[in-house]
Amino acid sequence: MSESVVADARRLVVKVGSSLVTNEGRGLDHQRLAQWAAQIAALVKAGREVVLVSSGAIAEGLQRLGWRKRPHALNELQAAAAVGQMGLIEAYERCFRTHGLHTAQILLTHADLSDRERYLNARSTLRTLLALKVVPIINENDTVTTEEIKFGDNDTLGALVANLIEADVLVILTDQQGLYTADPRKDPKASLVREAIAGDPALEAMAGGAGSAVGRGGMLTKVLAAKRAARSGAHTVIASGREPEVLLRLSQGEAIGTQFVARQAPLAARRQWLADHLQVRGRLRLDAGATRALREQGKSLLPIGVTEVIGDFQRGEVVACIDPDGRDIAHGLVNYSAEEARRIMGRQSAEIEAVLGYVDEPELIHRDNLALL
Repeated sequence: MSESVVADARRLVVKVGSSLVTNEGRGLDHQRLAQWAAQIAALVKAGREVVLVSSGAIAEGLQRLGWRKRPHALNELQAAAAVGQMGLIEAYERCFRTHGLHTAQILLTHADLSDRERYLNARSTLRTLLALKVVPIINENDTVTTEEIKFGDNDTLGALVANLIEADVLVILTDQQGLYTADPRKDPKASLVREAIAGDPALEAMAGGAGSAVGRGGMLTKVLAAKRAARSGAHTVIASGREPEVLLRLSQGEAIGTQFVARQAPLAARRQWLADHLQVRGRLRLDAGATRALREQGKSLLPIGVTEVIGDFQRGEVVACIDPDGRDIAHGLVNYSAEEARRIMGRQSAEIEAVLGYVDEPELIHRDNLALL
């Protein structure tokens, strides 16, 4: 196997899972938090920039509140997050302070990244903190999130942060050694995948199965996070957080766990923002010709190539383009509302004015406002 992709990385996003931070849910593991802080401090002092995405707030809140099981009610989860976040950040700050480093707490929701101005503000803030050698500690803002605006898991959040700051590598630390060819708990013949190309569809089939009872993400979310991080050119490593000095060894070139190599060219910043929208306002189903025009020729989306308009959206909102089989192929900023799109779909651009009484743009989505997925 080749040298670890972390060896030459200048800017890293490190994601630590709930089971590692909270010792399988039994409250915060302060000794392990101290180990993460010591390793990250060593990387910062060596000239690296590190952002830490840490799970554990809800799990810590459950322990503090004496709840044995993760509740299903959203308000109870939000209460646990509010209680647990205090303990999580206090513990991290205390650990990093012993190494002379400041930390910054940043809580994000999808709404923070789906608005272009807020996206750029978050990007600017993180870059400024890194320049000041402050370690940003990021978590999803579970206290206020609803199903409509949540990232879903911190693996996805880690990938989005990697894209946001254009990190070189995303390191996902978990309680598994990496990605196996099958579930090693069920198949004794399963073997560890040492290296793969991020986005290879075969990897998703290997990654089936649920995660722990404490966290939300299984191996599949990690494989999908690697695919997402690769859009901005970031490589991903999935490794066991229980390996001694794992971050330092990775940074020294040791190959640990599974590394996913990003081979595609990074998306331009505006298209990266479009691609990172987890929630879209609607969908446009394309015919086979329009699908090819977008995928293979980099063309704009014209009304004639649309066969169905799904959802309710306004001009300027982000919508998904789906192929005839319903697979997402692109995200884009739409030039017409859903009502108007339904009236002009399947028609030539020259007919728009006759149908609507005006013409804004000849395209439903201009190619400059399209990001292929």
